[in-house]
Amino acid sequence: MTHRTEYRGADGELPAELRGMRFAPMSEAHAEAICGWRYPPPYDRFDWPPWEEAAAQGLEIADPRIREAQYVSVLNGRDELIGYVQFFPLLNATRLSLGLRPDLCGRGGGAVLARLAAEEALRRAPGIEVDLEVLAWNIRAIRAYEKAGFVLDDTYCRQPPSGPDIFHCMVYRPANPQDRPS
Repeated sequence: MTHRTEYRGADGELPAELRGMRFAPMSEAHAEAICGWRYPPPYDRFDWPPWEEAAAQGLEIADPRIREAQYVSVLNGRDELIGYVQFFPLLNATRLSLGLRPDLCGRGGGAVLARLAAEEALRRAPGIEVDLEVLAWNIRAIRAYEKAGFVLDDTYCRQPPSGPDIFHCMVYRPANPQDRPS
């Protein structure tokens, strides 16, 4: 079953590959494809390991129960896999993690995807705050998230597997709620 959420206004301005974004349950085939995506430096730190490694390590994207509960595939109007979103439940918030296919990054789809993901999180858990973490150096993503309605809430150092780094926590607070997707 596909849940369709449209973004008014900007969709027609996007390249054809990014139009008609919608969410669908993430299949194992989609998860395997995502594990094959390779981003150019410095974004390569967001690469998932190859599928065989992800499955052997029991990573969340390879775990059918976690994938079903927290992950969705992002498809375009042609039913092509163009991204993914994770809806990670925290005590008083839903934390988003999202990614676009590498060849589609920097083409204007990040803000649309972030906004659709935030609205889907609110639909799934009404009244719960929606946030995300972004590396402080990732200006391209920060701009997309700001355009989508996220605001900077906190900055801190965290120790991911790649080593300590500075992160921003951004919270979804659209300036004009009437412009929200329907």
